[in-house]
Amino acid sequence: MGHSHDGHSHGDHQHEHEHRAGRSAGGHSHAHDHDAGVAADHGHTHEVLEHPGVFEEREKPITGQSRNYGERAYTVGIGGPVGSGKTALMLALCRKLRDKYSIACVTNDIFTKEDTEFLVRNDALPAERIRAIETGGCPHAAIREDISANLNALEQLHARFLPQMLLIESGGDNLAANYSRELADYIIYVIDVAGGDKVPRKGGPGITQSDLLVINKTDLAPAVGADLDVMKRDSFKMRGTGPTVFAQVKHDVAVDDIVNHILAGWRESGAASA
Repeated sequence: MGHSHDGHSHGDHQHEHEHRAGRSAGGHSHAHDHDAGVAADHGHTHEVLEHPGVFEEREKPITGQSRNYGERAYTVGIGGPVGSGKTALMLALCRKLRDKYSIACVTNDIFTKEDTEFLVRNDALPAERIRAIETGGCPHAAIREDISANLNALEQLHARFLPQMLLIESGGDNLAANYSRELADYIIYVIDVAGGDKVPRKGGPGITQSDLLVINKTDLAPAVGADLDVMKRDSFKMRGTGPTVFAQVKHDVAVDDIVNHILAGWRESGAASA
C-alpha cells in the first residue's frame, strides 16, 4: 500500500520491511531483504511541501524504551547538497572522535563507493569500520522512505564492533531531504556559502528541522559575494532556537563546536550511559 508523509507520497516498495517509530529494539520489527551495500529501486512521487518547516515542530528523536542502543548505537546523520562538505565533515569527525570513542560509519552514493574510498584513503577509521551503500536512485529515499539498507549496515557494524556512536552520510540531495528518526538520532545538515547567501532563507526540512545546521566554507564568502551576516540573520529567522555553526571544515575551523553539539545530544539521549 502506498503511504505519504512530510510532503512526500510514495508508491508500493518492492521489498519487505517494517519500521515503526516507538518500537524498542526487542520489538523493533524490520525484515531486511537487501543485498549488503545496495538499496532497492524506489518508485515514488513528490508533493509540494506546504511550508519550509519549523525547528520547534521538528520530528524529535526516538527515546526511552522505544530506542535500544544495544542494537544500534547513537546514530548521527549528515545530509546536505552535493559538494557542501559532508564527506569532509565525516573525515573531520572521525579524526576528532576516534581516539576517545568507539565509532563506525556508513556512506551513501548513487552508483559508486567514492565517499567510503575517500575516508579509507585518508585513514578516517580502519577500513572494516566503514561501509558503503549504493542507493541507485534518489538519495533521500535511502535515508527516509526506505531505510532498510542503511539500517542493516549500521546494525551489522554495531554487532561487530559495539561502537558508542555511528555516523552516516547521505548522498547529496536538495533542501527537502531529511533523515527518518528511525535512522538518525541527531541530524546535521550541511550547506556552504558557494550556493549563495540566499540558501538559508529558502528553508526546507534540511534547513529548518535538522538538529544542527552547518554553514561551511565561510572562507569562500568574499569570492562568491556571500554576506555571512545575512546568512546568520536568515538562519535565525528560519531556525529560531535551532543551533547553527559557521565553519571551515577543511581548515578545522569550528569543527570542535560541531563535535560538542553531537556529544551534548549523545549525553542527553542517555546513549552515553546505555
